Amino acid sequence: MATEYTSQILAVLSQSDGPVLSADAFPSVPSTTIKSALDRLKSRDMVSYKDIVREEAVLTPEAEGIAANGSHEARVFEAVRKAMGGLKIADLPSVVDNKEIAKVGQGKAMKEGWIAKDKDTFKAKVDSIVDTSREQLLAIQKTRTHSKAVISDLKRRKLVTMQKVIIFEIDKGPKYAIDFVKEETDLTADMLASGAWKTVQLKPYNFKSRGALAESGALHPLNKVRHEFRQIFFEMGFEEMPTNCYVETGFWNFDALFVPQQHPARDQQDTFFISDPPKADKPRGLQHQRQHLPTAASAQEPDSENQSQDYEEYWNNVKETHENGKYGSVGYRYPWKEDESLRLVLRTHTTATSSYMLRQLAANPRPARYFSIDRVFRNESVDATHLAEFHQVEGVIADWNLSLGGLIGFMEVFFAKMGIHQLRFKPAYNPYTEPSLEIFSYHAGLHKWVEIGNSGMFRPEMLEPMGLPKDMRVYGWGLSLERPTMIKYGVKNIRELLGHKVDLNFVESNPAVRLEKD
Repeated sequence: MATEYTSQILAVLSQSDGPVLSADAFPSVPSTTIKSALDRLKSRDMVSYKDIVREEAVLTPEAEGIAANGSHEARVFEAVRKAMGGLKIADLPSVVDNKEIAKVGQGKAMKEGWIAKDKDTFKAKVDSIVDTSREQLLAIQKTRTHSKAVISDLKRRKLVTMQKVIIFEIDKGPKYAIDFVKEETDLTADMLASGAWKTVQLKPYNFKSRGALAESGALHPLNKVRHEFRQIFFEMGFEEMPTNCYVETGFWNFDALFVPQQHPARDQQDTFFISDPPKADKPRGLQHQRQHLPTAASAQEPDSENQSQDYEEYWNNVKETHENGKYGSVGYRYPWKEDESLRLVLRTHTTATSSYMLRQLAANPRPARYFSIDRVFRNESVDATHLAEFHQVEGVIADWNLSLGGLIGFMEVFFAKMGIHQLRFKPAYNPYTEPSLEIFSYHAGLHKWVEIGNSGMFRPEMLEPMGLPKDMRVYGWGLSLERPTMIKYGVKNIRELLGHKVDLNFVESNPAVRLEKD
């Protein structure tokens, strides 16, 4: 379709001494069609053009009815004027064929002084009127514009809306000609044989044109940021923990971490409990509680009676540490219940996996660095910044004679690799770390300090029941994956990042990020 307008554009320019507006020359042709023809001519330097964006007034359906049949007040006036001796008020809706027109029109007609009420009758007070509203709308329908005051009044009455339109100011180019010569796109064998190639005009190559986008898959922004975190951990010598066990027992999710069984985090208001089956069995040892983890496959059936007894000893150590205290601790002083420990839950943190990995490390104590990035579940109300499931980034470092100063120093190095350099640390409380630190960073965009993570040194009440040496210390820290992703991609509502409201164009079009870059 654009091809047929190329010649028409050249013809219009030949009859003008200056620039031509597309809206005047081709009022009913879509702007996309005109632009396609203009681009074709511009590529040959036959024309030049520039875009002009302007707002035009467009009539609403109600306004189109007024433009065709008259305003409500004018129609009411005509009905009253034509009635001999006046028009009964009750008869007005049937005469104008619309209750709404009768209701609105009679009020405006009386306000204008066109009609008056005499008991139950309307009577005309003038012989003729000027339907200003209709004239204004007809003028807008023709020119798409009017005075600022009129447009403002009609917008208030919801009779017009404003829309942006693009028109083109077209002028002759350096190679302007009245005739558009068709360019050949291919050099054929017939042209070579006949010699026509010497006279035909070949279309030049456009090396700046963009090819069609190939359909392909796209990583979700969370996966892009997750990849960056993984690279940071691998660069710093960490080993990734297996985290494919979404369902945990209360033992690994809470008890092994020295979280008391009366802790609020174990209430149904905070944790999702499994209803079928509601709890795990207790076969020989604790092997059953991690049977979904690949690294625990060999632990499902102990190779020896000693291994089974070893797990039973750990179970009893945890129980005794909670009830009466052990390893220098006074414990929580409450009756520890086995059934509560065997209840199945959707894991509330990936620290459940960290506790299992540290228990495995106790068999052969050595310096180790573990990390995990995976999904966790909390029974929270969904809003702009919270979901019932999210991703936790967690790191663990085990070594001899570690100190709190070393943890702070490591956090500064770790977050610096994400481009975060201003850190503050605030004392906090966690059941399984002591001392504990909340990590804050200065947010230049918000001009304030914001919490970005939590950290601490795992308590002896958690580590020593596992069998780890007394002088082995363990750092632990964690943060969410969603918050840095929302900051990097400018997402204000977490429901636009995860869930059914996610825009697929957002997923496909956003590039990868580099955490150390702003």
